Amino acid sequence: MAPMAIIAPSILSADFGRLAAEIEDVDRGGCDWLHVDVMDGRYVPNLTIGPLVVQAVRKATQKPVDVHLMIVEPERWIDPFVDAGADGVTVHVEACVHLQRALAALRGRGKRAGVSLNPSTSEEALRYVAGDVDLVLVMSVNPGFGGQKFLPSQLDKVRRIRRLLDDAGNHGAIVEIDGGVGVDNIGAAAEAGVDAFVAGSAVFNQPDRKAAIAALRAAATAGKARRPR
Repeated sequence: MAPMAIIAPSILSADFGRLAAEIEDVDRGGCDWLHVDVMDGRYVPNLTIGPLVVQAVRKATQKPVDVHLMIVEPERWIDPFVDAGADGVTVHVEACVHLQRALAALRGRGKRAGVSLNPSTSEEALRYVAGDVDLVLVMSVNPGFGGQKFLPSQLDKVRRIRRLLDDAGNHGAIVEIDGGVGVDNIGAAAEAGVDAFVAGSAVFNQPDRKAAIAALRAAATAGKARRPR
């Protein structure tokens, strides 16, 4: 099973002019993963970074690098991002025509294979790959930009996804959430079944990143303790 709470700061909210120092700061502050949002300006209306930045992140930390591909044809980019140093890669079900093949390719490289769902996408899109995923990322905002407001409607989806994974015998799969996560909602997300929490401004926009990470972890751990047995 996943640790009590995986805190994964998103570098989308970091100061890219001093990226290595920013990563080292949250690393020392106790984060578990570093989350990298890759956007192509086509699948989502924003353009961010590529494998070279993942290489830079990899050099700055020993923590797992969690890459989220918000791009069209993500299958074409699995190897470049794995080669750049990703420990896990998440593709969007809406953008990946051959989803099971992409997951198998990631597992074949020895990497964590993830699938992400937009807010309007049903968990039923996962049914035929529920046994093939290592991570399911639930978007709690419409992807494309940081700083958006958390959508509480996604918590019921989290519960249904956790049941779907468990019914498939995939009890060890991690449920992750991304979008507007902060101390005011992370407990409810953990209670619903989330194990890993992507936080951008809730970490990088805070003057004390260590204290911010500790507060998020404490609230998430308390929420997880409230899950129905």
